[in-house]
Amino acid sequence: MPLLRAWLCAFLLLVAGAVTAQDIPRPNYDAWSALTSEVEETLDGFATVATLEDLRAEIAQRRETFLAAQDINANRIATVESQIEALGPPPAEGEEPEAEDVAERRAELNQELAELRAPVIAAEEAFTLANGLIGQIDRTIREQYAQQLLAREATPLNPAYWLGAVDLLLEGWDTVATPVIEAWQNPGQRARAFDSLAAAVPLALVALLLIFRSRWWIRLISGWAVNHSTRGRGVVFFLLSLGQILFPTLGVYFLARAAALTGLFDGAAMTVLDALPLVAMPIFVSKWLADVLLGSEATAQPFWRGDDVPLTSLRWHSVLIGYAVTAIFAVALLANVTGRSDVPVDVLKFAPRVLLGCLLFSIGRILIRMGRGNTDESGTQRVGSSLLRLIGRLSIIAGVLGVLLAAVGYSNAAQAVLVPAAMTLGVTSVLGLLQKLVSDLYALLTGTAEGESEALAPLLIGFLLVLAALPVYALIWGARVADLTEVWSRFRAGFAFGDTRISPTDFLAFLLIFVIGYALTRLVQGTLRNTVLPKTRLDVGGRNAIVSGVGYIGIFLAALLAITGVGIDLTSLAVVAGALSVGIGFGLQNVVSNFVSGIILLIERPISEGDMIQVGDQMGYVRDISVRSTRIETFDRTDVIVPNADLVSNSVINWTRGNNVGRVIVPVGVAYGSDTERVAEILQEVAEAHPMVMLNPPPAILFRAFGASSLDFEIRAILRDVNFIVVVQSDLLHAIAKRFTEEGIEIPFPQQDLWLRNPETLRPVASGGAGSPSPDAPHSQPDASTPESPA
Repeated sequence: MPLLRAWLCAFLLLVAGAVTAQDIPRPNYDAWSALTSEVEETLDGFATVATLEDLRAEIAQRRETFLAAQDINANRIATVESQIEALGPPPAEGEEPEAEDVAERRAELNQELAELRAPVIAAEEAFTLANGLIGQIDRTIREQYAQQLLAREATPLNPAYWLGAVDLLLEGWDTVATPVIEAWQNPGQRARAFDSLAAAVPLALVALLLIFRSRWWIRLISGWAVNHSTRGRGVVFFLLSLGQILFPTLGVYFLARAAALTGLFDGAAMTVLDALPLVAMPIFVSKWLADVLLGSEATAQPFWRGDDVPLTSLRWHSVLIGYAVTAIFAVALLANVTGRSDVPVDVLKFAPRVLLGCLLFSIGRILIRMGRGNTDESGTQRVGSSLLRLIGRLSIIAGVLGVLLAAVGYSNAAQAVLVPAAMTLGVTSVLGLLQKLVSDLYALLTGTAEGESEALAPLLIGFLLVLAALPVYALIWGARVADLTEVWSRFRAGFAFGDTRISPTDFLAFLLIFVIGYALTRLVQGTLRNTVLPKTRLDVGGRNAIVSGVGYIGIFLAALLAITGVGIDLTSLAVVAGALSVGIGFGLQNVVSNFVSGIILLIERPISEGDMIQVGDQMGYVRDISVRSTRIETFDRTDVIVPNADLVSNSVINWTRGNNVGRVIVPVGVAYGSDTERVAEILQEVAEAHPMVMLNPPPAILFRAFGASSLDFEIRAILRDVNFIVVVQSDLLHAIAKRFTEEGIEIPFPQQDLWLRNPETLRPVASGGAGSPSPDAPHSQPDASTPESPA
């Protein structure tokens, strides 16, 4: 076991690319001490967000070094701990002291262990301090963001600030356009611009074609490809439709490069050219979403259903959202190049913000209506209807709240509500498209019809897409990249489990060892089932028992090796196991009882697969024996699941244990007065004539009793195969009925004789006669001791 564990650990280190202790970089604690002092001084004073982010990035980088340094001397520490453990526990107080050489060796090993752990403890302490400093920096940054978010300025509805907005536009013109005009007026620069026209003009023409005509080309090509595709239409359309974003954005980039080639743009003007593709992208994305989700019959989505859905209105709303977001980005770019962040900037942003808020409000109402109308033929709400209504309500709230905040002067808060809400709608739409793309890809690869696949794989991939989209949503709503990296760092650091720290790497190692062990177990089971056991004299039940036992043992060993391979101390599970034992004793006692009974059945094998057994009133063939229950197939082809505890604790009749020979009993009744010896001869002949009845020993005919209505006989015969007992009983009864008819022997039916003591009381008597009974006279009572003539 130690050798196998060592081999597995070495294999995992090789696969994971782990480094040795000598390769782990030693932290520079002097530089770390200087950095912590700088961070503490910065936190005590006032620092900008940019300064704090830089300090945080440096601390996070050093924290990774400290995390790696915690594995320094890991192998040597494990060896020394094993050596100390081999010496046994030290004697307790009052016990006889251990041998002097053992005590000296224990002291040497403890001293060596302390020296080996010193750098690990220092790394753990520095790692903890780094976590604390990062938490303080994050808290400070969040406080500054909160102050900016809740900062209130003058309302943009005040006309006194409108002229300032005009001045801002003029200032932007002077900052961006005036240097370009001045450069054009310079003869030297103008000459160089003319010289560059040979390259700039064709590039600009290509750019204009991509901006204004590429979407039409993509629609034309997509329609042709979809109409001529026999499989994978959804995949083809989606991939081609991406050109509606790529080519126009590329056209804007080419147009900016063509303008830059003239040499007239510099400074702020060049900043504007570089930012143009990103500023214009919301327009192209909104048009793409409108076309893919609403504008093509080839890509009708399952969540856009209902005749009352205003698809045209929703399409125009989606496109206008792109223009509104682009306008907000353009004003932000203007504020960036002019260095302005005062009220006039908010005045210029107010109009597109109001437009965006109104569009969000209107789209929210449409989504709510779509969610209510998203029903099938029976009127049942389809999947996603509740989500549509929820998104619609949130969109309405975001639109109204964003406009109100912008109107009263909370510009930053309005920006933090409106634009993220619009981007959330876009990301959610893209997520729905990606999930449909996964379904179409699966249908293309498996050959199933699009929209008809209900496999588990597309569902799991869609769930992973949702998880992958969560960081995107977080970034949209104001989360910093550092926040996401911090979550990942905490995840990588793992969690403490007793004296052991479990990290994602340990989890992957556990999974790898268990999968390898499980695969080897299945390989051994297959070899035993198909190659080894068929060459033995074991029956089918014994083979299955051995294969099942090997499977249970292999899975247990795989789990045990996986746990020990990642360094989890099993002794730390003692408390948990003790607590679970109480729960097992009370709540899972039936499950445990059936499990133990299943193991007993597999070991002792009182029944095997294929046996015909009878448990209580259930009779049938054993088809499967598991650790919890046994499946019996009855004669009417129904499955009966019997708990294993019932098979161990109750009486079980096994008709085919050892061999298939069994006895059949057929009761026969004849009328009184029949020749009993002739009846016995006929029954003997009928029994011996059946091919399934064995003649050695011969069938026995017994005269059993004088019954209430018949003379009772019984045929007892040994069958070659007891599985045909019902068929043999039916054949014998048919033959007996035929022979009795030929011989004139009557098969009786139940008869009863009725005797009356005073039959004269039932005869009609003349009214008022002497023989008429008096109404007050007592009724006559029967006397069983004096029988009368039969009625």
